[in-house]
Amino acid sequence: MVSNQFFVKKGPYPLKEIIKAIDCTNNYSNVKDFEIHGVESLVNAKENDMTFLNSSRYKDVSLKTKAAACITSSNLSKFLPNKCIKLNVKNILLAVTQVSKMFYPKADLDYPDINLIDSNEIKNKYPEVNFGKNVFIGKNVQIGKNTFVGSNCIIESNVKIGKNCVIGSLVIIKYSIINDYVCIKEGSKIGIKGFGFIPIGQKNIRTPQIGKVILGEGVEIGANCTIDRGSVSDTIIGRNTFLDNHIHIAHNVKIGTNCMMAAQVGIAGSTTIGDNTVIGGQAGISGHLKIGNNVKIGGASGVTRDIPDNSQVMGYPAVPLRDFVKMRRKK
Repeated sequence: MVSNQFFVKKGPYPLKEIIKAIDCTNNYSNVKDFEIHGVESLVNAKENDMTFLNSSRYKDVSLKTKAAACITSSNLSKFLPNKCIKLNVKNILLAVTQVSKMFYPKADLDYPDINLIDSNEIKNKYPEVNFGKNVFIGKNVQIGKNTFVGSNCIIESNVKIGKNCVIGSLVIIKYSIINDYVCIKEGSKIGIKGFGFIPIGQKNIRTPQIGKVILGEGVEIGANCTIDRGSVSDTIIGRNTFLDNHIHIAHNVKIGTNCMMAAQVGIAGSTTIGDNTVIGGQAGISGHLKIGNNVKIGGASGVTRDIPDNSQVMGYPAVPLRDFVKMRRKK
């Protein structure tokens, strides 16, 4: 089980209890019963955990998963190891939500942290940190020396912030680990619950978001950005990556090192961005994509497919830059 300091976890639960809860399509009465300790990603799952597979895009990692059981469908179960118990269901994401709620019953809503201490107390607790006015800090927060925290900030319980960081005014940080020399400008929200829900009939069922945000050393987050925490895995922004103002990074996104993004970029959930990538303003990137290293994406582009290393693309849908220029000339 991967350590999670931000959420109270229930369980473990017998596998057969979980099978009953998620309405499996096959008969699993002959399966040996044992305890499941948690629900994890394909990569992070251990021998006592369960995971899920809802797309063949992840077959390379699913074939290597160590999970004891996997929520999936009959047409995807072939992409799992023989020893992994395949739990076939009609709606994979709904089943994952049901299991996640068993282990983390309070992770489907962002309950406000009400155990906060104010500026008068925190100055004694963090003598090597510089605070503005009206700052609130939760329990077990760690802040490195020579860090500046601006006025009217909220840093919720168990957050870790490194040394020599600059946190602008009106910033909210929750469910996050922030490394040294990070700069977060005014008004940004880090670790917010992602846009996760399952529409069932006339009702939307919220999905627990049990991951966190990790900001690498030297990262800069512009003003009024929103970085969602991961749903099962983490949202990660790599070392020395700079984000401009008004950018949204959705849950489970992984961004490499030395990337640059101009204002109003939006990246949908579970997309991976390679190192040294440059993204122009107002570009949008769909979810579950792989953007390679040294990629350049033009402003206002719409990326709907994977992009290989060393590519330059532009337009909607984004195409190689040379093709975009040719099409413009024809017009």
